[in-house]
Amino acid sequence: MHRVQFHYTLSRDAGDALIRNPLLDTLQAVAQHGSISAAARSLALSYRHVWGALKRWEDELGGELIIWGKGQSAQLSEFGTKLLWAERQAQARLAPQIEALRADLERAFAVAFDDRSHVLTLYASHDDALSVLRAHAAAHASAAPASGGDDAAGHAAGGGLHLDIRFTGSVDAIRALNEGRCTIAGFHTLEQPAADSLAARTYQPLLQPGLHKVIGFARRTQGLIVARGNPLGLQSLADVARTGARFIHRPIGTGTRVLLGDLLTQAGLQPGDIDAAGSGRIEPSHGALAQAIASGAADAGMGIELAARARGLDFVPLVHECYHLACLKSSLEQPATRALRELLQTPAWQERMAAMPGYAPMRCGEVLSMSRVLPWWNFPAARRRRVPSAGAQ
Repeated sequence: MHRVQFHYTLSRDAGDALIRNPLLDTLQAVAQHGSISAAARSLALSYRHVWGALKRWEDELGGELIIWGKGQSAQLSEFGTKLLWAERQAQARLAPQIEALRADLERAFAVAFDDRSHVLTLYASHDDALSVLRAHAAAHASAAPASGGDDAAGHAAGGGLHLDIRFTGSVDAIRALNEGRCTIAGFHTLEQPAADSLAARTYQPLLQPGLHKVIGFARRTQGLIVARGNPLGLQSLADVARTGARFIHRPIGTGTRVLLGDLLTQAGLQPGDIDAAGSGRIEPSHGALAQAIASGAADAGMGIELAARARGLDFVPLVHECYHLACLKSSLEQPATRALRELLQTPAWQERMAAMPGYAPMRCGEVLSMSRVLPWWNFPAARRRRVPSAGAQ
């Protein structure tokens, strides 16, 4: 049995959260470039080094990884292809846990390197823009003036901002906020969710006027992630039902699953109508869902455009939604929360978000009217219930 070992490095470059493996990076490069020499150049390594490493790995793993003939391009063997896809799928599925592990380590080092740093714990529905924001905050902290003056946005009280982000479902994120396990919760809804929608029934018991505040973050596009070229010609959920396409779900309790429920109701469909193939497959994140489709294990799933584009897949937009950040009113003016709000309002961050496929800034960092963004609330008649006392900090 082959065993896995891990190591990590410290650097100013936040990079991505993937656990790097030189064998899989080499296989990916060969698959992309079609030759060992081109793969070596893309990896900034010599041909001899890459060729020798591949031979050593073949001996170690007991199987042929690369197939090539005279005058032909190099290709991955069936074993090499399976190895690459299996590793990429595992990485995609474990991305939230890998992110959480890195967050724990970065949080520890943030305090060690700068005891003035603000550590903000954020539980959130999976969102790629938040991962980019964490890296942006880290880079901003390194570049900001140490004085913490007026020109150091996002550095209230003179310290940097470290985002300790834990990805979970929208429902679990808000529950974590109410139980005092985080300061910020990320969730998303349709731009104008109806009063009788599944979103209203799901979030209304969890978010209370006068106790919670909503901070603007992003407008993003959700739709069908499909194989390159959209071979089944899917343009709607009705098409998924009609064709019997293999559909992947997100877990119950995620904002995307809630959104899907509302879209199915609008289309006059039942959940079972879009799972005619009976796969019952569930993936924990947009990235894992897209990776499964890229591997050919499924035909379609509901997700964000960025996850599709990152894996060379097609995307059929279905709806625009708002991604919000919620906090308790009592924490709105705390230094860490103010640092986040200031960072979100900087032109640099808003330009960075606007460059991401399927995203646009949506009143970033502004405190929003709950009755406008969650219009099911009828404030004169709303019954203001208290959440568990652990959340009232």
